[in-house]
Formats: sequence, C-alpha cells, structure tokens
Amino acid sequence: MNEIIIEPNKSLKRFWQELWAYRELFYFLAWKDILVRYKQTVIGIAWSVIRPLLSMVILTVIFGGVAKLPSGNTPYPILVCAAILPWQFFSSILTLSGNSLVANRNMITKVYFPRIIIPSTSMVVSFVDFLIAFVILAALMLWYGFWPNLKILVLPALLLLAALTSLGAGYWIGALNVKYRDFQHIVPFIVRFGLYASPVGFSSSLVPEKWRLLYSLNPMVGVIDGFRWALLGKEASLYLPGFLVSIGLAITLFITGALFFTKTERKFADII
Repeated sequence: MNEIIIEPNKSLKRFWQELWAYRELFYFLAWKDILVRYKQTVIGIAWSVIRPLLSMVILTVIFGGVAKLPSGNTPYPILVCAAILPWQFFSSILTLSGNSLVANRNMITKVYFPRIIIPSTSMVVSFVDFLIAFVILAALMLWYGFWPNLKILVLPALLLLAALTSLGAGYWIGALNVKYRDFQHIVPFIVRFGLYASPVGFSSSLVPEKWRLLYSLNPMVGVIDGFRWALLGKEASLYLPGFLVSIGLAITLFITGALFFTKTERKFADII
C-alpha cells in the first residue's frame, strides 16, 4: 500500500502559491476572527475606537500638556493620533499572531494546511480595527480644520510596511512560542516598551541629529514618520535615511520570519 506523506513547504519558493491555494481557508479563518473579536462584550466594536482614543488622550496630556513637547503648527492630538493608528495596527498584529498558534492548537494537530495562514489572518482583523479607529483622526482633522494633501495617497504603502514589520515579528514569536511558552509574556513587554521607545507621543525630530539613524533601527520609527508625513501635509518632514533603513528592516524581518516559520512548522503538531 502506497503512503502519502504531507510535509510543509520548507522554502519560500512556493510560499505565495500555497497561500493562494488555501485562500478559502484564509478567508474563513479571518472572518471567524472578526466575528469573535468582540463576542460577549458589552460595547462590542466600539472598543476599536475607545482604545486609541484613550491612548491619544493620555499621551497628549503627558507629552503635550505636562512635558510641553513642541508639535510645530500641528495640534498635539492630531500629531499623536497620526502615530497611534499605525502603532496599534502593529501591536495588534504582533499580539494576535504571536499567540495564534497556541490558541489554535486543536486545528494544528488534526489536519494539515499551511500553518502560516493562522498568524497571517491577524492582519485582516487588525486592518478592520484600523479602519474603524481612523474615524477618530478624521473627526480631529475636521474639528481643527486640518486637512492632508495628496501625500495621503501613499498611506496604503505605509500600511503595508507596518504589516510586513508586524507579521515578520509575529512569525518569529509565534513559531518560538510553540516550543518556548515564555514568549507569550514577551509580547506584552514589547508592546508596552515599544509604545514609549517609538515616536508615538512625540515627534522624532526631537531626537538629536547624530542619533536619528541609530534611532531608526526601530522599524516602527520609519512607519510612524511616514504616516505623519502622509497625513500632516507640509507640517511633517520625512527623515529619508532613517525611512530607508526602516524599509530594509521591515522586509528583512518579514522574509526571515517567514523562512523560520516554514522551516519549523513541521514540528508544531508534535510539540504544541
């Protein structure tokens, strides 16, 4: 009797082809995650607005009110909100993808499919939250009479950059979390520390020029600066060397994360 052995793809050569072949499963899991995101919550989808709104208020009070950091001609709430949106998009993907494999252990042990689909669906859920939270920024711009210019058309590319950064890190952490459960405690630390280490509550222009390139080794610096550049019009400038470093780091993180994930996923069902 012939045996059929199903093994996960060990390279990225057929990475996109395999994802396309299982696209219906991807859609189903993404839709399921969206439906259960706020199941049995009191205010439901309003959490997508409350979380960034509270974060914006707190950071505005701390950095704009107490520390009195400058924001140029941009109202401080808009300066912060333009950074909160990509940061929460990043942190949401990182948190969901990092814990996704352990949370779906029953599915992993019963049937074969490209495991990388599980952490990848977190991007869809986080994107829905991003679109809902974008209402806050639109309302602030309307309130202050502050409108972006044509640079806002670059926003989808910047959102893709944020997705690559967070998914790359999520692939690494998700795969490592299967074997070393300590990583489920590392993700909240990264999110909390990264919020203040990234220019969310302040402008990165406050960083001394000689440290700007080094500071850009945090890939979210380039993403956040890019969002402000696209949304705040002529009131925001873009530090191009640092932005290029962030692009390179995001792509490297995504490729290495996907490679590591695909090379280790064959062991997931045995040790999860």
